Amino acid sequence: MVSELTKIYRTGSVEVIALKDVSFQVNKDEFIAIMGPSGSGKSTLMYIIGCLDRATRGSYYFEGQEVSRLKENTLAIIRNKKIGFVFQTYNLLPRLNAFQNVELPLIYAGISGTQRKKIVKNALIQVGLEDRLFHRPNQLSGGESQRVGIARALVNDPSILLADEPTGNLDSKTGEEVMQIFQNLNEQGKTILLVTHEREIAQHTKRILHFHDGRLVGDELVEKPLQASEQLKHISTSVP
Repeated sequence: MVSELTKIYRTGSVEVIALKDVSFQVNKDEFIAIMGPSGSGKSTLMYIIGCLDRATRGSYYFEGQEVSRLKENTLAIIRNKKIGFVFQTYNLLPRLNAFQNVELPLIYAGISGTQRKKIVKNALIQVGLEDRLFHRPNQLSGGESQRVGIARALVNDPSILLADEPTGNLDSKTGEEVMQIFQNLNEQGKTILLVTHEREIAQHTKRILHFHDGRLVGDELVEKPLQASEQLKHISTSVP
């Protein structure tokens, strides 16, 4: 839950208000899109929710803890074990293969090698990459790279997934495949917050938060979310 959240960046005497008095609650198992034009505060909000940045004022409670009161080492544990991050640019290490990229958070968490092997394989199977375990990023398509990123975000079984423009670098078909993964994960009980500037992508979620100039200006329930599986069928039949 965030309440009256405000974030101000200061450069000398200049103040930039990135977020202004933002309040909303995220319930378990929700699938929420955060929409707005560039500069509307979407990414700033994601950084704060992901415990990568702190608000200037206001409160943010994560699993009952007021984040602004937590020490940096506690925040690091939360980021590693409780929050899964999926990025637009994938953020894969080029010298590591898919398995090794997904394995990294488990190494940092001190998980044994035997356990790591099982968890990583299951995560890559979950995103449909069981035949790409040992491919490096330069041997993967954009969609496959994003799937590796999603698998990496899943391995510590986080409480929430934060996805920042996860389809932004993908074509429409590949974007639908990624959204199908997110919808499947949500059906399995994962809470997901997804930043996007694309209305059609947002329509795959169950709730849309609209931002403009750092303010929350709309909170919309999606009555009939687009189903990625159906969209993929439509794309397949429309291709000559």
